[in-house]
Amino acid sequence: MMDAPTHRSREFCFAVLGIILLTVATRVPALLHPLPIDDEAGYSVIANEIVDGGYPYLDAVDRKPPLLYWTYAAVFKVAGKYNWVALHVLSLIWTLATMAGLYAIGKQLFDRETGLVAALLYSVFQPWASFKNLAFNGEMVMNLAIVWAWAIALRRSSSQLRPQLFLAGVLLCAGFLLKQPAAIAAVPLGIYLLLPSYRASRSVTRNNSIVQAAILTAGFFAALGLVTIVLWRQGILHEAFYWTIADHDVPHVFWRKGITNTLIFLGTCLPLVIGAIMTCRDKNEIWAGRTAERVALFGLLAASAIGAAAGGRFYEHYYIQLIPALALLAAPYYAQLWTRRLQPPHWLLRPSVTYAWLALTIVAFSISHWLVLTARREPLETGRYLLEHSAPNDRIFVWGHKTQIYLDARRRPACRYILSFPLTGSVFGGPIPGFDTRSRILPGAWTKLEEDFTRHPPTYIIDLYSGPGALYPVKNFPILAKILAERYQPVAQTAEGVIYRMR
Repeated sequence: MMDAPTHRSREFCFAVLGIILLTVATRVPALLHPLPIDDEAGYSVIANEIVDGGYPYLDAVDRKPPLLYWTYAAVFKVAGKYNWVALHVLSLIWTLATMAGLYAIGKQLFDRETGLVAALLYSVFQPWASFKNLAFNGEMVMNLAIVWAWAIALRRSSSQLRPQLFLAGVLLCAGFLLKQPAAIAAVPLGIYLLLPSYRASRSVTRNNSIVQAAILTAGFFAALGLVTIVLWRQGILHEAFYWTIADHDVPHVFWRKGITNTLIFLGTCLPLVIGAIMTCRDKNEIWAGRTAERVALFGLLAASAIGAAAGGRFYEHYYIQLIPALALLAAPYYAQLWTRRLQPPHWLLRPSVTYAWLALTIVAFSISHWLVLTARREPLETGRYLLEHSAPNDRIFVWGHKTQIYLDARRRPACRYILSFPLTGSVFGGPIPGFDTRSRILPGAWTKLEEDFTRHPPTYIIDLYSGPGALYPVKNFPILAKILAERYQPVAQTAEGVIYRMR
């Protein structure tokens, strides 16, 4: 009789170890990659400016919230600039911490087997298909804060006021300060606290429910107020508000890309989708006594879908926001299926078939990641040239959208616009046939470029729009064309474009 609990405990420990090792193994392509992956490049350029004493939005511009840049800057401050191993190890730890939060939710709602399945599903499907999803990007980073906020809110408590919801609100704000769409995850959580089924299951009054929602809200705005004060003291509050909130119109919805990427996501993550559908189909059996939590998680899924689609660009990594909700909805069904507490309604859902399906998915994702990242292990030709031909204190300016050049060259930007979209009006998501984006140029942007060039003139300017049919040839932008003609001369042609050196 004493051996059975010991045996189950040993099996549980082996399962936990197996999921951790699987997570590490599937992230090896990123751990061994010697360069930044996708969005990591732009965030790293800004983080390095912070390490060198600069400020986001003022010395280097992008449109993400400040906590993301501060997180990157903390990594490089501790581990050293350009330390990609440290960044990718942190990405792995971040993923494991998110999985721990999903385990905590699954365990407290059902049992530890459900928690393990939720963690496993996130591990498998978070880096779905594209190598870009291995990056330490905003969606993956914000998921940690969202998941742990929900873990706190869904936990059973004997308190009628639940003061711990203040911490959940702080975490939701942290998610928003890492990537803007995380804020929408607060909406279904607030609604959950007001549901009649929530009050009935927790034996709380309507007034107590309202107080709990107010505590959650207070935590969110207390954290937001604190960061607002920090930004104000740094003198960048106006710029931070503009770039993170105001500069996010939707001039064009890329419907074709949206349909294509959504179908690819649904196809590659079909086990998650099927699990969520089956848990809805068998809701009376699986979610008995947990109606409020089921409604809340479907609300989180709907909110996450809105957050992923809000920008109208439908990048692959935007769909990462959907994975936690799908994993939590699918986990109770698969946990019961794999422990033989449910009979599969179709041969496709037999345990042996689903095991093989998951294994093939893992292998397919891993092969895709290895192949793409192996082909991207060398620095860009432009970066290599600048590293060899420029001095460490030289500044450079890249006319285009390849922030990796700054990192490969290990040179600081000469202008705050490390991406040229404020100067060209370029629309994120891709070119729009027949649309002249110069009408969207940020007012005063070219004046700021001239001011930045006066403070620290670029020794080199790299023109990435020099080829035939380029979107933004220099000749269409008189200020830059005049600067190049009067002060610079071309010295090299690389795979990326033309390199100009100051005369």
